[in-house]
Formats: sequence, structure tokens, C-alpha cells
Amino acid sequence: MFKNIIRGLRAYSGTFKLISDLGLWKYFGVPILISVVIAVLVGFGAYGLSDNIGGFIAKAWVWEWGSETFRAISDFIGGLIIVALGLILYKHIVLALSAPFMSPVSEKIEAHITGITPEHRNTSFMAQLWRGIKVNGRNLIMEIFLSIPIFILGFIPVIGFLSGFLLFFVQSYYAGFGNMDYTLERHLGYTKSVRFVSDHRGIAIGNGMVFMLMLLIPVIGIILVLPLSVTAATTETVKILNPSEEK
Repeated sequence: MFKNIIRGLRAYSGTFKLISDLGLWKYFGVPILISVVIAVLVGFGAYGLSDNIGGFIAKAWVWEWGSETFRAISDFIGGLIIVALGLILYKHIVLALSAPFMSPVSEKIEAHITGITPEHRNTSFMAQLWRGIKVNGRNLIMEIFLSIPIFILGFIPVIGFLSGFLLFFVQSYYAGFGNMDYTLERHLGYTKSVRFVSDHRGIAIGNGMVFMLMLLIPVIGIILVLPLSVTAATTETVKILNPSEEK
């Protein structure tokens, strides 16, 4: 799997050039707007809720001594919870709502790699949107389900430090999953797509790692995260689906 993670990371090389050569930047206008709006909404929501969650956690400390220290720790933990949930919600909402706009981008990249222009698909805007909502809704539930015990692991002495790494890998996997599905949507049904990504989880993790790290870059990261990650995911997914295109 480690080899495929590296492969997913390397796929970002040349994405700027590919997007420019194929004239794809114009397709990213609406997805970038969606990304910025959702990021702002999630950011304000996180800012407003962090103190409330911290206060709720602080109620577990019923003693007077050490209450201020525990409240400070509670606010910090509350902030971490909000940041983790915020990133999860942001990621899946953006990936789901961008599906109808990313599908044509993925299609053009596939045609460029394979040299074959895909036949016209009788797939409507709403059908593509529903596919995106279905896939990312499923992934949202799975990610939260996995993240809760991982977060609790963080409170266990000695091994607690592993929690952050595991959360990052889980978030990366589902980010890569969403990016790969823009291509899989044309080739595989829902159930087979889930199995396909599971079989190539290293590619998804590698792609998602860059996706998640880009979100740490103020403003620019939110603007460029979709164009670069979708392009990188598409190139690798197409190569897997078409072994003759492997280099």
C-alpha cells in the first residue's frame, strides 16, 4: 500500500500544466466558489461552537480546585473536535456539490490520456449530483464512525499520540475516495466503486493527503484544492482502469 500512497502523491506532479494545456480552469469556477462559501460557513460555525463544546466538557469537572485549568483544557479539546468535524463536513459537502462540475473535467482528462473521446452519456446534472451526495453521504457516516474511537484513543497515555496520525489517514482516504469517484461514476456502479477504491486505498490516501494539507494553506489552499486533487485523482484512476496507459 505504501507504494500506492507514493503514487497518489506523485500524481500531483504536472497537474498545473495538464489543466492549462486542456483549458480546464474555466470548469473550476463554480466548484471554487462552492469551496470558498462552505469553508467560510464551516469556519464561522466552528468559531461559534468551540466555546459551547468546551463548556459542556468542563461540566464533567465538579470540583472547585483545578476548575480553571480543566476549563482551559476543555476549550482546547472542544476546538479540536470542532476542527475535525469541520474538516469532515467541509470535505464531503464540497465533494458532493461539485460532482456535476467535476465530471466533465474528469471526462476530458480521460479522453486526453486514452485518446478516446467518450460517447455521450445520458446522465443529467441531477443524476450526477445525486451520485455525489450518495457517495459522500456514505463516506461521511463511515468517517465519523471511524473517527470517534480514534479520537478517544488520543486520551490514552503513551499511545495517544497515534490518534492524530490515524485521523489524518482516515480523512485522507475519504477525500481521495471522493476525488476518484468523479471518474468511477462513468465506469462503475455505486457498490463496485466502493470496492474499487478499497482495493486501491493507497492511491486514495496519497491523493487525499495532499488534499488535506492544502487546506492548511490560507485562502490559496481552498481555491486550488479541487482543481489539483481532482486532476491528480483522475489521471491515476484512468490508468488503473486502462492498464495499457500505465507507464
